[in-house]
Amino acid sequence: MAVQRHGAVRERVRARRTAGAVLACLLFASACASPGDPARDTAAQEIRATLDRRAGAVLNHDPAAFLAVLSPKAKALRAAQRTELANLADVPLKSWSYEVRTVTPHGTGRATADVDLRYRIDGYDRAPVSAARTLELARDDTDGRWYIAADRPAAGAAGQLWQQGDVQVVRGRHSLVLGVDRPEEELRRVADTADRAVPAVTAAWPDSWARRVVVLVPGSVEDMAGLLGSPAASYRGIAAVTTGEVGGSGKAPGAADRVIVNPQAYTVLGTFGQQVVLTHETTHVATRVHTSPSTPVWLSEGFADWVAYRDEDRPADLIAPELAEAVRGGELPAELPVDADFGFGGDAGKLARAYEGGWMACELIEDHWGAEKLIAFYRAVGGHPGRDGAVEQALHTVLGTTPQEFGASWRDYLAARLG
Repeated sequence: MAVQRHGAVRERVRARRTAGAVLACLLFASACASPGDPARDTAAQEIRATLDRRAGAVLNHDPAAFLAVLSPKAKALRAAQRTELANLADVPLKSWSYEVRTVTPHGTGRATADVDLRYRIDGYDRAPVSAARTLELARDDTDGRWYIAADRPAAGAAGQLWQQGDVQVVRGRHSLVLGVDRPEEELRRVADTADRAVPAVTAAWPDSWARRVVVLVPGSVEDMAGLLGSPAASYRGIAAVTTGEVGGSGKAPGAADRVIVNPQAYTVLGTFGQQVVLTHETTHVATRVHTSPSTPVWLSEGFADWVAYRDEDRPADLIAPELAEAVRGGELPAELPVDADFGFGGDAGKLARAYEGGWMACELIEDHWGAEKLIAFYRAVGGHPGRDGAVEQALHTVLGTTPQEFGASWRDYLAARLG
């Protein structure tokens, strides 16, 4: 029977490992500008107190207290913030706090503060998500308190889902789906698919991980890009991406990862394609702590595809159609894909062949050395202190081969399975 893949491979609706695109998940050390300046230190302490009151108001769902820390003159901000708090009403928050990094005074009674909003979703996040914000504040001469006059993402940082509309919450057995401007039945289907993905990943990846996944479904690809702090053009053919801190802390894999769905690309996939996408992304969540800057993209993406397809009885040329076409046309790749081959917004065929080549490399390792060796290889590469030598050393110590031998075996494997 012919298998319809609905463009899942040709458009490669997968996520690449994102080391730098996840600014919302980077943690910063707390600091204040010019320590030792009494006036500035006092202002920083008072601003912290203002933000503490604001955090308490969010956790208590107290609109009056939330608005009380905003400047009475900032009418547009007050209206927007009232809406944002209402949009958050159904999100199960475990914690919400602000960490002040720098305070820059602007004359008497005005300042700009660079802060990190840090929050956790109850039952899902083992560590806080962190979002960099820039606040403008004004000090009231009457009561001496600081009030927020403006609140925006820091330069290059991403926005938040609740700033896009009322957040709908759908709970699954292993998933939490947060959506904006999407039908509830669609969010339920996403949760059901994620619920199947989690045990599939757990069966393939033996290490401890959260075994839960948070999925964000914004209203459009433009909104998706807003959550990633990137242009929408980068994601038009991409069904989902995973955000997270590459390498993590080493203690809480998948501590605060998010799978972000592009509704336009995801919904046109069939059931099979959607399952592959969410299983692939969930694999990134599970393996996050072992994915580091030492890990080449062909390995992180190829392994995620290996997990997504491992229980599917489908011919290799249906899973890797672009690469199969190239091999049959006499264009056998000279080497494994490099990181640049996985860039979004370029040649779709080249991107597809890169993903397929990474998947075939992981298939080769499983076929010749076994699944346990593939997992050990993944851990060894990610645990290397730097990119240089990471793959080479793991090939030697785990698989007992060399880059040259492995590359030749991979090319022979492509010819045998796809030719």
